[in-house]
Amino acid sequence: MYIDHISLMDFRTYRLLNLPLSPGISVFLGSNGVGKTNIVEAIDYTANLASHRVSQDSPLVRVGAERAYIRTRTVRGSQQTVMEFELAPGKSNRVRINRAAPVRAREALGVTHTVLFSPEDLQLVKGEPAGRRRFLDDLAVALRPAVAGYRADYERVLRQRNSLLKSMRSRRPSAEEDLHTLEVWNRQLAEAGSHLLQARLRVLAQLLPQVQRAYGELADDSKTASTVYESSVFPPISSAVLSRAALMGVDDIREALLRSFAEKRSEELERGVTLVGPHRDELVLELGGIPVRGYASHGESWSYALALKLAAWYIHLADNTAPGASPILILDDVFAELDSARRHRLGSIVADAEQVLVTCAVATDLPEELGDYHLIRVESGLAEIIDSIPLPNISS
Repeated sequence: MYIDHISLMDFRTYRLLNLPLSPGISVFLGSNGVGKTNIVEAIDYTANLASHRVSQDSPLVRVGAERAYIRTRTVRGSQQTVMEFELAPGKSNRVRINRAAPVRAREALGVTHTVLFSPEDLQLVKGEPAGRRRFLDDLAVALRPAVAGYRADYERVLRQRNSLLKSMRSRRPSAEEDLHTLEVWNRQLAEAGSHLLQARLRVLAQLLPQVQRAYGELADDSKTASTVYESSVFPPISSAVLSRAALMGVDDIREALLRSFAEKRSEELERGVTLVGPHRDELVLELGGIPVRGYASHGESWSYALALKLAAWYIHLADNTAPGASPILILDDVFAELDSARRHRLGSIVADAEQVLVTCAVATDLPEELGDYHLIRVESGLAEIIDSIPLPNISS
């Protein structure tokens, strides 16, 4: 698949932008801070309904405007889909699909798929557990959009349950009515949480062999990539048992969650917060059996972070082999962060993708393995297409 046109209105620094795009490699070239990333951020937003740079939508709206619009046309085989997103901070975002009546933005999930690499990806390895949980959940939603409903339900019920626990903590001993309400929230949280945890384990079982493949392609390193899923409900799930854990049914996970709520009730009432569930889990990334976080070198950490994103791409390719199903690859200022060897290896891996969008400040950071590319020169608030040009053979 590829996007052949994007329009922005009041998005970030763009009052108005209309930009045709093409399959193959497109390079957004411009100085730092002129708005290259804003364009690819908007494209990625249409696939994931979230920014890779900020957690809220407010920064996406141009200063002085009330809302922002992103309009794209996605080509998937012989099918074209036009989507127009309306971002209104403090309100529900909406989307028009093929000029139909506006619907919830979540209805657009699955139309466009992207895999984005950026300097922020290093936090997948070095950052807090929440980022790794979000990575697994985002991939699960991209593969099976129905998971978005379970995720949203889980987050909504978790907020309600935490609010109840906090209020019960302040007025102990707890009234019978409060305990009954807590049981209601337990059942609802276990229902949504069982589907979410099952989706995570299944996608992790798909991800791990692809991470091992991608790490081997990127790094001149004999160490093997592995993972441990540290659940708040089950014993640690290592790579050796992951495939079996991924076969667990929703009913078994739900019952395990309910048992954990019962076991932790006294402690939760004492602390006023939910202590078990997918929101408390951790994905430990390992190289050679040693945690990457805190122990790996900078180069190893970068290779692992890139391997995670490449693995997500490989999963998409394997999940749907139909023409036009390949995700759009976005490389946001990535080549400048890599040493020469990793630049060339990454360039070789992604060169044949149906659409690759690259941002960079200096053209010499681009590896010749990318081949010919479409150049889009970006200046403050403007983006202009230049003729397609070949990459120079900088190794000669």
